[in-house]
Amino acid sequence: MTSNGKVYLVGAGPGDPGLLTMKGLRCLHAADLVLYDGLANPLLLRFTSAETERTSRIKSQAGAIGGQEEINRRLIEAAQAGKTVVRLKGGDPYIFGRGSEEAAALAAAGIDFEVVPGVTAAVAAGEYAGLSFTHRDYASAVAFVTAHEDPTKDASLDYEAIARFPGTLVFYMGLQRLDALVKSLLRAGKSASTPACIVSCATYAGQQTIAAPLGQLADAVRAAALHPPSISVVGECVTRREAIAWFEKRPLFGRRIGITRPVAQAASAIERVLELGGEPILLPTIEILPPKDWRAVDAMLARLCEFDWLVFTSVNGVESFLGRLWDIGGDARKLGTVQIAAIGPATGRSLRQFGLRPDLVPPAYRAESLADELRPHVSGRRVLWARADRGRDVLPAELIKAGASLETLVVYRNVDLAAFSKIELDRLERGELDWIALGSPSIAESLAKLCSDAARRQLGQRVRLASISPVTTARAKELGLAVAAQATEYTWDGLLDAIVEAEAVK
Repeated sequence: MTSNGKVYLVGAGPGDPGLLTMKGLRCLHAADLVLYDGLANPLLLRFTSAETERTSRIKSQAGAIGGQEEINRRLIEAAQAGKTVVRLKGGDPYIFGRGSEEAAALAAAGIDFEVVPGVTAAVAAGEYAGLSFTHRDYASAVAFVTAHEDPTKDASLDYEAIARFPGTLVFYMGLQRLDALVKSLLRAGKSASTPACIVSCATYAGQQTIAAPLGQLADAVRAAALHPPSISVVGECVTRREAIAWFEKRPLFGRRIGITRPVAQAASAIERVLELGGEPILLPTIEILPPKDWRAVDAMLARLCEFDWLVFTSVNGVESFLGRLWDIGGDARKLGTVQIAAIGPATGRSLRQFGLRPDLVPPAYRAESLADELRPHVSGRRVLWARADRGRDVLPAELIKAGASLETLVVYRNVDLAAFSKIELDRLERGELDWIALGSPSIAESLAKLCSDAARRQLGQRVRLASISPVTTARAKELGLAVAAQATEYTWDGLLDAIVEAEAVK
């Protein structure tokens, strides 16, 4: 008989994936199944190889497990099947998150579980919006209150006591009931001039903060057309917000950036967009796969000592070639005295993971510059280029012209995705992205092919395109795609820098 597994009730934080705790991250790594709710940022799912399922208490949401009882049942069944289960919940599991109900159901069923606290939405919303809920000069206490009570409860909130509370009031989930909430506070004696605000979509690039005196707050929020999730704040801290607000001042704040890299390689671009205050949107157009057959690579690895130069033009080439060397029992010693050329710093950093330093990196990170730098060194020399199954042929043509004895070896494949998901395509058709970053000519080609007519009409208009290099820009233009920004340094960091510069001159 299979022994029970274990359930981890993990707080995902309010949205910014960087606010997940280290223990929460370890749980995701170990999970067999992740049940995540609608307030958990889907970007967190890239940290797990587990099966994932969306949950929702709104039964009309297609494809989602609906209703608390069904969620409880799913957790218990999966654990009884011996699985390690992560229940990934927005904010903190217990602070208005119904995690304690799930814990009680697990305990009653005899399921082993742990609770991993998360950054609760109110705390993060306040600090990302410049709101210090406590301060020795004006607020010695803070109260967290739900604006959505269980209608079956015998007792309801005592608004007269709440209105008299000598500190900051923070209301969860109050956007749809804001009129009633404000009226209840005013009837209970709270002054209409009390400073107040609502923070919507906290910690995301779409975060909005609307401040107004309490009596005018509902009208101000209606005029701004805010969207949930939201946090309402009433108290003196609102008047001090402007002085210490920081998140909204980041250079890409409010901007949604389409990341077209393969998901497995998008981590650095995602983190950079988050640092800049933007919202990274995964929009992969190609997939990186190993060769269908490793025999040609293995045969070449046995001949490494025959070559004078080994050339890498991508991180993928390094990881696939040297990763295969490791997998078959070899290491850097097999390279002997061969010299190594890398097209750019990212490729060089990948080499260092294998204990190697490039002997040559060109000043401009493109094939033409790499060929120029190699030309004086390769006449009469044997050169091996570890490459993709497709790409430009500038480098081999120039090296052969320079007198190199060149061999090329396909160590990975670029495979075009057949289609965008419905969610991705819908976002493109509605023009909900601000930028799409094009990392190569082949990515530009794939984007053009995968876009519907409606999506393509948005490109260059509501959705602007940024290119990593002149070669990528030229290919995009051949495809009828208008490029609004081009990197001066041909790396993903350079690509994002170009977007920042373009935003600065808008």
